Amino acid sequence: MIDRDRFPVDPWRLVETSFRLDDVGVTETLFALGNGYLGMRGNHPEGRFAQEHGTFINGFHETFAIRHAEQAYGFAEVGQTIINAPDAKVLRVYVDDEPLSLDVADVREYERVLDMRDGILTRRIRWMTPSGKDVLIDFTRLISFDEKHLALMSVEVTVLNADAPVTVSSQLINRQDGEDVYGGTPSAPKKAGFDPRKAERISERVLQPQEYWQDGDRSALAYEATESGMTISVVADHVVETENEVEARHLVEPDIAKNVFRVFAKAGVPTRVTKLVAYHTSRGVPARELVDRGRRTIDRALRVGIDGIVADQRAWMAAFWERSDVRIGGHDDLQQATRWCLFQLAQASARADGQGVPAKGMTGSGYSGHYFWDTEIYVLPFLAYTTPQWARNALRMRYLMLPAARKRAYQLNEAGALFPWRTINGEEASAYYAAGTAQYHINADVSFALAKYVRATGDEEFLHREGVDIAVETARLWTTLGFWRRDDTGEESFHIHGVTGPDEYTTVVNDNLFTNVMARFNLRFAARTVREMAERDGEVYRVMVDRLGLEPGEEDDWERAAEAMHIPFSPALGIHPQDHVFLEREIWDLENTPPEKRPLLLHFHPLVIYRYQVLKQADVVLALFLQGNHFSPEDKLADFEYYDPLTTGDSTLSAVVQSILAAEVGYQDLALDYFRQSIFVDLADLHHNAADGVHVASAGGVWTALVSGFGGMRDHFGELSFDPRLPADWPELAFTLHWHGTRLEVTVTRDALRLRAGAGDPLAFSVRGVGYVIGPNDEVVVPLEDQGPVIPGRPSLKELADARREDGSILSASVPTVTSTIPVIDTADDVGLGLDA
Repeated sequence: MIDRDRFPVDPWRLVETSFRLDDVGVTETLFALGNGYLGMRGNHPEGRFAQEHGTFINGFHETFAIRHAEQAYGFAEVGQTIINAPDAKVLRVYVDDEPLSLDVADVREYERVLDMRDGILTRRIRWMTPSGKDVLIDFTRLISFDEKHLALMSVEVTVLNADAPVTVSSQLINRQDGEDVYGGTPSAPKKAGFDPRKAERISERVLQPQEYWQDGDRSALAYEATESGMTISVVADHVVETENEVEARHLVEPDIAKNVFRVFAKAGVPTRVTKLVAYHTSRGVPARELVDRGRRTIDRALRVGIDGIVADQRAWMAAFWERSDVRIGGHDDLQQATRWCLFQLAQASARADGQGVPAKGMTGSGYSGHYFWDTEIYVLPFLAYTTPQWARNALRMRYLMLPAARKRAYQLNEAGALFPWRTINGEEASAYYAAGTAQYHINADVSFALAKYVRATGDEEFLHREGVDIAVETARLWTTLGFWRRDDTGEESFHIHGVTGPDEYTTVVNDNLFTNVMARFNLRFAARTVREMAERDGEVYRVMVDRLGLEPGEEDDWERAAEAMHIPFSPALGIHPQDHVFLEREIWDLENTPPEKRPLLLHFHPLVIYRYQVLKQADVVLALFLQGNHFSPEDKLADFEYYDPLTTGDSTLSAVVQSILAAEVGYQDLALDYFRQSIFVDLADLHHNAADGVHVASAGGVWTALVSGFGGMRDHFGELSFDPRLPADWPELAFTLHWHGTRLEVTVTRDALRLRAGAGDPLAFSVRGVGYVIGPNDEVVVPLEDQGPVIPGRPSLKELADARREDGSILSASVPTVTSTIPVIDTADDVGLGLDA
């Protein structure tokens, strides 16, 4: 899947040994740097030949009116899209006034390295100029985790075989509005083909200049976004280190600032130019104030010194890996990919602070920089178990969005709060409600993440002070969205209609299994939290009741609805239907769908897709994992075998969950196949859109697949348990968890699970149903007889050949084409599963 001559296997580094233009967008993503607040794509410092010259700041966005072809009440009215911040990455090199341009340069040596131990990007080039100058150029880029506003980059130029004039041109450029390396005027963006995963584009000017100046080697640009009113400043200063003679020249205009250093270089004498850059943004602070903040950031950095900044970065990364690393024995290729994914999670969330975790982090403009439910389900588990403070920060973002979520629920005639499907500022930004707003399950997803965080950390202070507001308001929505129904026997059940589950290939349905199962959890969690508060801390409970206007008996209503929640089941097929009518649809024959027709969402009208049993995401399978304590092993196996052949893999969120369930039910080889698909989503560009940015949720899912899939870790009911499924050719899997403040080192081998505890209180856990207690600084070794059940192969549509629905009709499969015949439903003859396109 990966060209290993160009990208050799290295367990701690991503190395590129040759430059190519045909996949420059992908490599910009792979070599991107960020810290959760600030991100820079892996653009080359020459500032040319990029798919997207991207510098992004979490939450820094522009708004625009959403124009619906047909407007209706409650439609999202204002969209949001991430803004390309002024670009500080440019450090152009000239020798004899010949620019280094990688497309035509005679490059004798090339190596670009993302070192994940240090969090630093380096590039070394040996360039032979047309006049025969042998030039060595070393480039370094760093985005600080300690000082979230700070980026550092340097270029060192050494002419090895002659004296020569060398020029380094350092630039700040407003690329959002069309400026290029050589200046220019704003231009309308190029039109692209339809792809809902790409960012919206705005043709009008976005960044309005507020301030621009230079003071010696220090430059500043500041802007205000036209519609959102957000402000931004970028301040850059330079340190020149050389024994050569140097002259400096300066230029500043509203959209570009240049600091040009002319060097009279002696043979073999290096010249290093280091640029220190500070970015600050705000939702309303004047740009001039942000410039002042940037100046202070730069002043502090200069006091620490360049070597000090690098040392701090390495120390920060060492601490991150000490608490977060996952080690796979005997497979350096998987080890490299795993660490790359974990590094992306740090880059997306470490300094997000009060902001969310965008679907692409700060590595690209894909999905317009929006936050989705992906964070709560796929990223929060990693954060909660490795760096709980980051998880708490991400959850606080949802807490701060509650006012907008309450307003959105009111618009949709519901009580409580409704979190948006996609957003930056808290307001719904999805123009397509059927696959957006209708995904009410995000309410339960947020509450589930809150519960998981509290389970892992024991942080009841956060739960009782702020988290409970999320639990209560989301539970309230389910009580008005759902309704009661009584059958002929008088038994009551609670139903939820008109929703869309995680599977966006099936929309606006009744009793979606995932939604109902997760809503049930949400309701129970809210009721339990309120009761525990009343029992443990009367004053905190009283304040919460006053703040939320909690009525007496509300928690009883939530629990009653949860206990009566309708969970669809088909006795005829022995599975849980994805929704009330899912099984009535015909099956999409994925096995005979041409590769050029994938992904389906780019080649078929939504109405075509909606008429079939076909999945973009593993909807039911995800419910089986998240709420696995409510399903039997037999249910999980039957459901997995039914839905796996129907799942397209069009979503990068599916493979990780399919891997986890495949491992649990026994399809262990298939579990490893799905895991490899997940771990190489971006590194091998398996979905052909890695150029738009890292799939952060998929990277988070990789951690979950390792720890919960192969490591078998679960935390149902707040109890820590293990049931490992180590792949056959893996000698060892080791990972670290933090459970209620205690560090736990877990090592799985073929014949044992070893758990070593750090300082803390004694902890209880279980392995395959047997309970154990481990004390502080103690070790427990549990023998393993096997690695669970083993089922060869993978489920296939052919296994459904004799399956009939409740009405006796036989399941049939086809691929929708203009020439295909209308499928005939035969309830009498044993026609079997049709596989003709």
